[in-house]
Amino acid sequence: MLGLGLIGGSLLRAAVAGGRVAWGYNRSSDTVEAARADGFDADSDLIATLKRAEADKALIVIAVPVPAVDAVLSAIAEHAPGCPLTDVVSVKAEIAAAVSRHGLAPQYVGGHPMAGTSESGWTAGDADLFRGAVWVVATDDGADPTVWSQVAQLALDCGSEVVPAESAEHDRAAARISHLPHILAETLAITGDAGGPLALGLAAGSFRDGTRVAGSAPALVRAMCEGNRDGLLIAMDEALDLLTRARRDLAENGSTATLVEAGYAARSAYETQQTSDITGITPGDDGWIDAMREAGRHGGRVRNL
Repeated sequence: MLGLGLIGGSLLRAAVAGGRVAWGYNRSSDTVEAARADGFDADSDLIATLKRAEADKALIVIAVPVPAVDAVLSAIAEHAPGCPLTDVVSVKAEIAAAVSRHGLAPQYVGGHPMAGTSESGWTAGDADLFRGAVWVVATDDGADPTVWSQVAQLALDCGSEVVPAESAEHDRAAARISHLPHILAETLAITGDAGGPLALGLAAGSFRDGTRVAGSAPALVRAMCEGNRDGLLIAMDEALDLLTRARRDLAENGSTATLVEAGYAARSAYETQQTSDITGITPGDDGWIDAMREAGRHGGRVRNL
């Protein structure tokens, strides 16, 4: 695990709890000392960590913020070029392009566990963070079936269910259900704060829940949203159009019915969505990538390999 913040630290804990041999790297010696104090194998020497991984042909997981990914990939290309490689970054197409630039594409399969909290750092980690969550495993053209299976098995060992998806398709979906909510939460928080002490003093459940992710570290939110610029712009345009029409209806007709009723229906669809087991598709067989993608688009999940 390269990076021992909330996600990387939780992943190290979960992997070990799942019976895997795992070790981690973090550039902060304080984080490494904290991880060691908790009984985990950790080091602040990136080169030594990568050489160890290369010797064992270990699956490397990149869990650093987007701005640090390029430097980490450079080190991997030099010191552990033979290792299978994945990541847990919230954007996939940008990371896949960076991996390709460093000549590591043949052994790379991206990943994105759809789990997290507004907290950060090693101490925020939780071995159960991924239990019951979905974990996107990138199913791109040319994906190595052996590496794909290794990444999927890691997700399963951590208690997650695997959703196969092509990287760009993942990013467009994530913009709607992950990155736009951050933008809206920041907007709601600012709007509430503008009402002064009275407004904040009256704030209760709806404001608390609607602004929860606005408590995330700004640098992490920026990296996530800016890294998925194209997809987020589309989602923001759609949201702005909805708000503009809702404002017009309220101003001209005194009604919010159109927005509220459509939103209620959309939320109900989310709560009642159906999923299914993906079975009968073996990585490496003819057409397996297209079959996995199609199953993922329709609510399919890999629960066993």
